[in-house]
Amino acid sequence: MRQIDALKSPRFTQVSTFGRLPLLQDLHDVKAFFVGIPFDDATTYRPGARFGPMGIRQGSRLLRPYNQFLDVYTFDELNACDVGDINVIPGYLMDTMKVIEEGMVELIKGGSTPFIAGGDHSITLPVLRAMNKVHGKVNLVHFDSHYDFWDTYWGKKYTHGSWLRRALEENLLGKVVQVGIRGSTFSKDDLQDRDKLGVKSFTIRDVKRDPEGVMKEINSLEGKTYVSFDIDSVDPAFAPATGTPEVGGLTSFEVVEMVRGFKVNMVGFDVVEVAPSYDVSEITSMLAANLIYEAMSVKAKR
Repeated sequence: MRQIDALKSPRFTQVSTFGRLPLLQDLHDVKAFFVGIPFDDATTYRPGARFGPMGIRQGSRLLRPYNQFLDVYTFDELNACDVGDINVIPGYLMDTMKVIEEGMVELIKGGSTPFIAGGDHSITLPVLRAMNKVHGKVNLVHFDSHYDFWDTYWGKKYTHGSWLRRALEENLLGKVVQVGIRGSTFSKDDLQDRDKLGVKSFTIRDVKRDPEGVMKEINSLEGKTYVSFDIDSVDPAFAPATGTPEVGGLTSFEVVEMVRGFKVNMVGFDVVEVAPSYDVSEITSMLAANLIYEAMSVKAKR
């Protein structure tokens, strides 16, 4: 058990990697890996999510090998590693999307499952393009306080608020389930677009009133499923470090329990929009790290 040995020995700290995992690029026999995508040029309010991967790695230092709630030695079961960050190109969104897509195809083509730290939410679009090349169409479970399917934002088609519409237009997705929606919108047209696009959305009221029903809908998804988790789906009392915070959200306990309850065939998972400069005592980074850990644990149990 290499992770346990590393944690016990003072000579093997590896604090710069997620959960003190080994830093590897050779994914032979690796079932799952952590990768950072430090890009936030498509954000529209508070910048800083480019530092998310660094903050999440730092927030992961207290993660330990055994998950008692899912009864699994997560990292050992997955033979997990940290592959570092994808080399994005600051200031060049379209070029960066190409780099992300190509890099993710290379990483996942051998069958390993990615657990990704963004970055703003625009990074999910090229990841889904890579998923489509390797797996075909995938379902999407999307935790967020915003719909993210605006056609344009300030006249631009590629932002962190429009990535989902682009993914639907490109026919990358099967069924889409959104969880935790609560932000104000520009127009009632957004609700009509939701129905036209065929997106199943659960508002924060839906989740609070019937969490079991929401989980039943998620776990009814058949086939390969990608999970994208915007940290702003969590109330800013528990996750203040994000670019577009919205009050009245989910608690940290609620989201951790929901992730633990996943029964979908998960082929990828991301946590995006963590901007550590707005954090308080690292609570957002620690929550993001724990969400990735819990998702890894779910994958390890399958």
